Amino acid sequence: MFKTFTSLQWKSFFRSANLGKSMAIKIIMIFFGIYMLISLAVAGGGMYFLLRKVFPDQNPMWMISQYFVYWVLIELFLRYFMQKLPVMDIKPFLTTPVKKSSITHYILGRSAASIYNFLSLFFFVPFCVVLLFNAYPVLNVLLWLLAICAIVMGINYINLLINKNDKALIALGTLIVVLYALDYFGVFSAKAFFGPVFHALYAYPLTVLVPIVLALLIYYINYNYLQNKIYLDATLKTKTVEANASDLAWTKRFGDMGPYLQLDLKMIWRNKRTKSQVFISLLFVFYGLIFYTQDIYAEMMPMKAFLGVFMTGIFLSNFGQFIPAWDSSYYGMMMSQNIPLRKYLESKAMLISVSVVCMFLLTIPYVYFGWEALAINLSCALYNLGINIPVILFFGSFNKKRIELDQSPFGNMQGTSANQFLIMVPVLLAPIALFSICYYLISFEAAVILLSVLGIIGFALRNVLLNKVTEQYRKKKYGMLAGFKEKNS
Repeated sequence: MFKTFTSLQWKSFFRSANLGKSMAIKIIMIFFGIYMLISLAVAGGGMYFLLRKVFPDQNPMWMISQYFVYWVLIELFLRYFMQKLPVMDIKPFLTTPVKKSSITHYILGRSAASIYNFLSLFFFVPFCVVLLFNAYPVLNVLLWLLAICAIVMGINYINLLINKNDKALIALGTLIVVLYALDYFGVFSAKAFFGPVFHALYAYPLTVLVPIVLALLIYYINYNYLQNKIYLDATLKTKTVEANASDLAWTKRFGDMGPYLQLDLKMIWRNKRTKSQVFISLLFVFYGLIFYTQDIYAEMMPMKAFLGVFMTGIFLSNFGQFIPAWDSSYYGMMMSQNIPLRKYLESKAMLISVSVVCMFLLTIPYVYFGWEALAINLSCALYNLGINIPVILFFGSFNKKRIELDQSPFGNMQGTSANQFLIMVPVLLAPIALFSICYYLISFEAAVILLSVLGIIGFALRNVLLNKVTEQYRKKKYGMLAGFKEKNS
């Protein structure tokens, strides 16, 4: 039966009418995947020697065991966004003498064959090979690798259970941040607490049974959950919808822009791909810690300018570059109504402006590393508000590819074109170049003032710039409508 299911899925893929579309992007993704696998293998092979060099008095196995708890939590967190749930059209089989257990086992088996389950192995297998060449006990190393495989499978099946639960995602993200913060400030050492637990998987080979049993238990829970959902009339059952008091009525105070803001906020919160942009933006607030905590970057002001533009404008870039493709499923209906295009663009500008302000407020704690960090982030936020918002809305008029909001946010190239790569030049590279030139030719203060003044001028000319953008959208209107009608583009 597994062979039959696999054959049907294979034929469904190759007989799809959309197989040949966006082939160039698919080829790029394949090369990117190969590069990632090679990088993981090289990192795994070199990790032993790196740990030996950085911690000469410590056993590499002990050091890597200390960070295992973070690896488990971060992988589970990332899989929420990255890993697509196994999908199979099961309705035709429910009217045939095919056992539901066979269908359930096949769905779970397909999930086990996910590429994300092999990413960790491309790191740990070379690491274990190096251990064996350095005279580590063969039995201990092989059973430790088996335990890693069981943990990966457990993470995979836990993801199937929590993938649609936003509360679980928030809890995971909070747990990662809290554990790291407690560890960083010396309040509680998660590494010291969980390190011996994961090191026992290597030191005591029999403990390999623990992750194996846990993985089988989670598989069994998934099996019972899915089997109880496989019914022909499952979609006919009346759903009880809990009343939601959050009707966003407060958006009405924004006048004519209120309905558009309400529509955007509902779209962001109700769809996985748009909602992921919010979580990613919040996560990148901590991106500066990678650079501000390293002495090598202390005097690299252009790098700090990059951080300022990037952190305060991460939502601007991720969300703004696909305007108006986010609304592609109903953009034709909107353009056929008596809707002022200018108000539509103003609502987008306001939404992005709020995100820039919020991201700047979240970066204020970086003043801990010096007032220069605060000054740079403020000037970059002003530049994003005044210049980058009109620029990114202007480039949005060239978007002609449809986006399906219910698709997975990672590994999904829907809506992507050359426009998304070109837009990074004026949005990201231009302010960094201006800052660098002014910094090296004049002074740091002059560079900060330059970005701030440009942002203020752009903000003062917002009406003029939006008028130009509106005219551009009117010129490109019918091209965008034709492009948005093409599904899976």
